[in-house]
Amino acid sequence: MKNIIKLLAVVMVCLSTQAFAQNFKFGHVNVQEAIALMAETDSANVQLQKYAKELDETLQGMDAEFRRKLEEYNQKQKDWLPAVLEAKTRELEELQGRLQQYSQNAQNEYGQLQQQLFAPIFQRAKEAVDKVGKANGFTYIFNTAEGVLVFIDENTSQNVLPLVKQELGIPADKTLPTAPAAQPAR
Repeated sequence: MKNIIKLLAVVMVCLSTQAFAQNFKFGHVNVQEAIALMAETDSANVQLQKYAKELDETLQGMDAEFRRKLEEYNQKQKDWLPAVLEAKTRELEELQGRLQQYSQNAQNEYGQLQQQLFAPIFQRAKEAVDKVGKANGFTYIFNTAEGVLVFIDENTSQNVLPLVKQELGIPADKTLPTAPAAQPAR
């Protein structure tokens, strides 16, 4: 009798586990692709490129001044008095320090602007995935852009990128540009 009860308990657990497992609905999406297709991303990238160009132009000007003074230093150092040589050496060291400081500040400012511009884009993409997940009854939606998934069975996991694109107002036929194929060597 005990064996029958144990057997029934095991069967019930197996059946309930199987029924429970059938209620899961899995999806996957490449969030980076969705973000790359958003119009806001294009706008943010244009702003970043403009800012980077401005920073780079200033850096190039500072670098040109440093190189010009270094060349003058190398050419005339033999003729200068020790006091002039010391002053010119200090001037070059200060210029080099300002150049390094500017470069570091420029990188930090660029990173801050990038974060400021992309934070709302990432948030909007996350909200779209959340909304798609809730509206379509998904238990889990995995981000394939993270590279954590080793295997996806396309028969049991739905690619929700088309739904996310629809939620974000991205045309269904819009795709990322593909890189041109490499030409064979001749």
